[in-house]
Amino acid sequence: MEENTLQLDFFDYSLPEERIAKYPLAQRDQSKLLVYQNGSIQNQHFYNLPDFLPSNSCLCFNNTQVIPARLFFRKPTTEQGQGALIEILLLHPVKPSPVMSEAMSTTESVVWECIIGNLRKWKTGQVLEQSLDHNIEKTTLQAELVDAAQKLVRLSWNAVISFAEIVEAAGKVPLPPYLNRESTDEDRDRYQTVYSQTPGAVAAPTAGLHFTNEVLEKLQRKGVTFNQLTLHVGAGTFQPIKANEIQQHDMHSEQMVISRKNIEKLLTPDQIITAVGTTSIRTLESLYWYGVHLSQEPDANFQIAKLYPYQPNVPSLSLSESMSEVLDRMNRLGTDTLVGETEIFIFPGYQFRVCHGLITNFHLPKSTLILLIAAFVGDDWKKIYQHALDSQYRFLSYGDSSLLLPK
Repeated sequence: MEENTLQLDFFDYSLPEERIAKYPLAQRDQSKLLVYQNGSIQNQHFYNLPDFLPSNSCLCFNNTQVIPARLFFRKPTTEQGQGALIEILLLHPVKPSPVMSEAMSTTESVVWECIIGNLRKWKTGQVLEQSLDHNIEKTTLQAELVDAAQKLVRLSWNAVISFAEIVEAAGKVPLPPYLNRESTDEDRDRYQTVYSQTPGAVAAPTAGLHFTNEVLEKLQRKGVTFNQLTLHVGAGTFQPIKANEIQQHDMHSEQMVISRKNIEKLLTPDQIITAVGTTSIRTLESLYWYGVHLSQEPDANFQIAKLYPYQPNVPSLSLSESMSEVLDRMNRLGTDTLVGETEIFIFPGYQFRVCHGLITNFHLPKSTLILLIAAFVGDDWKKIYQHALDSQYRFLSYGDSSLLLPK
């Protein structure tokens, strides 16, 4: 796969502020559904999704769960007045483990890499605290800045409860910055998919927000199968591209969790694999490239670099060949689960290896996500987005949906 020089301006469009959905619809599956199939477009509603997926479809979901990752601490009051408000946005766990599930389940102190608001007013080593009500028990949560340069924060608490319970009691939902509003109690439920299972994301896999249990049941009755993967969506998904030559963009790393069952389901013959969301497609494609990497280096770590798929010396394997390499790796390690990291950057010129279809929302102009859409459907992304604008679709996280089935 040859690397092309692409200019960011090619992936711009005009998005009026009033087209950004600031709040969710009352009913998840009442959102509009733009169906793009073999080059043609039609308007539907999301509850009609089962009508457009063949019975031999396999839907791949990202079952990550958004955590209330925004924590607030107030510095002590002084004679000069009330102390500064320090905001902490949890990004990646460092200790006791970088593995999200282990970090969330620990009952001892943790260290996380964070985004810190008002950092200049918080000295290294200074401990801030707040009181929490956890059920009946009073708990004190402490935050210590241990490394200002790396933005590492130690969080400690004086009760035998998990860190997942701590953030549930102390945190707020980290809504996307473009919503430009504070989170509400409703967001705790609605900025979460109905099938979320594994805590660790700081942004929702928003393509899944439209699904209801009724839609899922209708799909199952039709014969559609489900494959639940995990990619913990990071705040980097909102990071704007600043370099006009897009390959210069620094991609964020996100943690994936893949099971043996995930791989076995991907190897089912004669199925049409449709990813629910850009995070699912990033996970699936990263898994394929891990198998390719293993074919060259049998003991390679599960880490996919930003431009690995575009390197000229990378071999081309079938999906079954790639998955066999991953299964062999699991067998050698004696495990049924792999935890990895991906920085994969999908832009036009990329050849998709796993997915035939994609369910996704409408994304910001000049973003990594619009580049992925352009890679998936080609130049028709412009036609799709213009149709959505002309047809009064709602955009971004709480907006409407699309089913993309390229030629």
